[in-house]
Amino acid sequence: MRESVPEAASTALPTLDDVAREAGVSRSTASRAINGGSRVSPAAMSAVEDAVARLGYAPNRAARSLVTRRTGSIALVMSEPDRRLLSDPFLSAVLVGVNEGLAGTDLQLVLLLSRAGEPGRSARYLRSGHVDGAIVVSHHRDDRLETELAGGAMPVVFIGRPFDERVRTYVDADNLEGGRIAARRLVERGRRRIGTISGPLDMTAPLDRLAGWREVVTAAGLPDDAVVEGDFTVAGGAAGMELLLDRYPDLDAVFVASDLMAEGALRVLAAAGRRVPQDVAVVGFDDLGGAERTTPPLTTVHQPVVDLAAGATAALLELLDGGAPPSRTYPARLTEGGSA
Repeated sequence: MRESVPEAASTALPTLDDVAREAGVSRSTASRAINGGSRVSPAAMSAVEDAVARLGYAPNRAARSLVTRRTGSIALVMSEPDRRLLSDPFLSAVLVGVNEGLAGTDLQLVLLLSRAGEPGRSARYLRSGHVDGAIVVSHHRDDRLETELAGGAMPVVFIGRPFDERVRTYVDADNLEGGRIAARRLVERGRRRIGTISGPLDMTAPLDRLAGWREVVTAAGLPDDAVVEGDFTVAGGAAGMELLLDRYPDLDAVFVASDLMAEGALRVLAAAGRRVPQDVAVVGFDDLGGAERTTPPLTTVHQPVVDLAAGATAALLELLDGGAPPSRTYPARLTEGGSA
């Protein structure tokens, strides 16, 4: 009678000892081969790789991390509430872009959303060794991510120019030039009372866009006082437009620092009976697909979010390999629509 094999034995996962035995090498040699090939001959390396493939061996990541000091994961840190992730095309595009940038690697992506009212919480998590590196996007001056991560041992790349000059690596769009481009279009259209709805002014991108707008407007001899701070949401753009119309009834143009806010601004202008672009010309910022769905289609400044996500991911991978990639700024350009 044939002896039955216990079920536990038949379903047991292959171990490092099994790989070593199959490859005809010692356990330590098999371990070194699997963990990078240090001090392993080409023949032994080939034998171990073949044994791993035949047995379907998968390293124990928990045990491996004790040796390599690596977790096999990186964090994408968004310093915004979760509702922004679901509604903001820039944030969702960054998430998709970073995840695609990790294709072909063994790294897992961990999404970390900072909580309002808990500054420093995300930085403490990152410093505790839960991930090997991080990409930080949409950071604010008071969330303490820059000050607590700058100069630390963990590789970090910021999407967006940081306030803290100690941050070694970041990628950004040329927001200053983007603000200039928007204002220049409105000045060239002959507009004389040009306002702006900025983004949150505790972030560098909105500050740079505002500075670029102001530079061109003042150089044209026009007033630069029609400024309302927004929050990168449709509702924030609508509220900002209502304030501008109330305070500056002679307004004939507006630069809105995101397309989401511009969508809200266009709704308010339509409700107020202001024709776009005849009565009020509008230029947005982002060009992430929503501009072509507005009425009229939005003239907007293109933000290269695909390049930003890809550049940040490539820079972080280089940092993890011991490199020192430089910061990079991507150019801005105007996308034509019918609103200005």
